[in-house]
Amino acid sequence: MIEAPKQGFGWRTPEMLLILLAIAMPLSFSTWMALINNFALENAGFDGIKIGILQSWREIPGFLSFTVIFVLLLIREQRLMLIALIVLGIGTLITGYMPTFWGLMITTMIMSTGFHYYEALHQSLCLQWLPKDQAPQILGRIVSARSFAALVSFGLIYLAVDMAQLPLKWVYTIGGCATIAIGIFCWVSFPEMRAKSEQSKKIVLRKKYWLWYGLVFLSGSRRQIFMVFSGFLMVEKFGFSVANMSLMFLANQVATVYLAPKIGKFIGRVGERRALIIEYVGLIFVFTAYAFASVAWFAVILYILDHVLFALAIAIKTYFQKIAKPEDIASSSGVSFTISHIVAVVIPAAFGFVWVISPSYVFLAAAGIAMLSLVLALMVPRHPTIDNVATINYPKAVPAGAE
Repeated sequence: MIEAPKQGFGWRTPEMLLILLAIAMPLSFSTWMALINNFALENAGFDGIKIGILQSWREIPGFLSFTVIFVLLLIREQRLMLIALIVLGIGTLITGYMPTFWGLMITTMIMSTGFHYYEALHQSLCLQWLPKDQAPQILGRIVSARSFAALVSFGLIYLAVDMAQLPLKWVYTIGGCATIAIGIFCWVSFPEMRAKSEQSKKIVLRKKYWLWYGLVFLSGSRRQIFMVFSGFLMVEKFGFSVANMSLMFLANQVATVYLAPKIGKFIGRVGERRALIIEYVGLIFVFTAYAFASVAWFAVILYILDHVLFALAIAIKTYFQKIAKPEDIASSSGVSFTISHIVAVVIPAAFGFVWVISPSYVFLAAAGIAMLSLVLALMVPRHPTIDNVATINYPKAVPAGAE
């Protein structure tokens, strides 16, 4: 095995592996997400209730992402990440061949398990392999590569479905096979790499990480609100068609491809504290404006701006990289996905009732969560380190008898 931070292995570098995998993932996941509503309705006879059940079911592996640490007792991280990616591809590939309620429940569980394990491990290895001084810039490039792959995926889906009239099961097959192919290529082409620190093989929860836990939880909460309800608002209030939504998604990916590397450099220059403050101030404006948007073009701008601002969430990852014990990263990455998914099953149903009263209340609630995030961001030190994790820390215990 080689240590990941070292270079000199030609193109087979840690950064290249992480970028290739970031490209492979959306080829399956974006395909699954783009087609699932139409496929479930047209091919599996789903109604609104069944779609809701399926989407809640999809989030269960995210909530259980902490279990990745137990699998790491048997398989090394790099290999497990590649296996998870291939499982994601397999789940996507077979989706089109099981057009029944239970068929989609099974294929969705396979796809989602691969996706969430892959995401947790990819984040973990990014933080372990990338040098701290270069991590924001490289993570920006990785986000850009992922968005470019999603852009290509959406474009090919449009051509395959709308232009070539290709059956949806074949689109699922192509997307899944593309991910599997890249996963196998990376398996045979890249040497096994490892970080300098051996990772803890138990669940790690530390009081000193409380601020990071809070930022992750609130980020997952407000993100879930926007993912579930922002697109629905475009359809319900502004009458967007499938073609309109596809164009909006494409514009969003183009903006992210261009801006994500610049955002990574920006975070490296100004630091995590300032980047997070800018993100949350921007999100408060976006959510508040979204609550009262009355024209479609303005809502589209807000939708794209939200996704651009979300790229600043790279700062949450690099903040943790700077404050964490090196051996805690793998376990904590799995735990972070569980924390961010705590509300994933609850929010769609709970805020659905709020939506009936007024859609504006849903986005105002998201603005409130962004305000809480801003409060936490103000507690991030200007120069976070393993000994300087927050501007407000838990008091150290005073030994008995000491004054």
